Amino acid sequence: MAIAFLFPGQGSQAVGMGAELAKTYAAARAVFAEVDAALNQKLSELMFSGPLEELTLTENAQPALMAASLAVLRVLEAEMGFRLADRVKFVAGHSLGEYSALAAAGALSLTDAARLLKVRGKAMQSAVPVGQGAMAALLGVGKEVAEKLAAEAAQGETCQLANDNEPTQAVISGARSAIERAGGLAKAHGVRRFLPLNVSAPFHCALMQPAAEVMAQALAGVDIKSPLVPLVANVSAAPISDPADIRARLVEQVTATVRWRESVTAMAAAGVSDVYEIGTGKVLSGLAKRIVPGLNAQSIGAPADIEAALPALLR
Repeated sequence: MAIAFLFPGQGSQAVGMGAELAKTYAAARAVFAEVDAALNQKLSELMFSGPLEELTLTENAQPALMAASLAVLRVLEAEMGFRLADRVKFVAGHSLGEYSALAAAGALSLTDAARLLKVRGKAMQSAVPVGQGAMAALLGVGKEVAEKLAAEAAQGETCQLANDNEPTQAVISGARSAIERAGGLAKAHGVRRFLPLNVSAPFHCALMQPAAEVMAQALAGVDIKSPLVPLVANVSAAPISDPADIRARLVEQVTATVRWRESVTAMAAAGVSDVYEIGTGKVLSGLAKRIVPGLNAQSIGAPADIEAALPALLR
């Protein structure tokens, strides 16, 4: 059995995230305390009690999701005897989840990951004036159709594939007017449902270039080590371990497509049979099952999940 650990991206946040872990495990409490200290902010209180509107702000949601994921991992390691380096073949994360994956694999410190995600969230939020960008999910079609639709809708504006999530789900991102044109063209391209997303900015498209420049500067001042296990990167859908390569890919992924379908396919092709979504939500485990039918995929986010998964993880 070969295992991959997957780390969720923005949209999985929920009030109460991590609260049960913190009540139950000292290792989880230590993670939340370290992140609070790193940010000089009571992020854990916001995670546990809300309000949702404040938690959903990009600059809060990104470090919060990372903290919830690392709390699960530290419980497995500190209190359950699990060793990632011995049992996991790859780590991967959806967008901000790459930072969680890198912290889990020892390439980034928890403090640096939290601070970088705070910077990343603020930079992505401010890269495009509110109301000028948009994103939409295309249900019932995949990458190729999404790219054709985006190209047709662009008409000189930014409109591009943001997420290749699974064979029948893609996300496009860009100028609001271009995304609205795409909505009008969607039916003719065979899109079953065109779903505008409630996001604060057009992520993973060229409009995020100012945020990429901010992240290049922020990452230049951070120590990145070789991860204990390779990271399957969003931008290449291939495993990487070299710190310089990781640094470059983290900058590139701000404006590039998240190649999630290809990433999961590549891990399965390399022998992965079991994937575990570490942290809040079940989005990635659900996608994994649709990308590679027969892949064993489950989520670990609460104490009951840890207890249920432990026998297989320690086998």
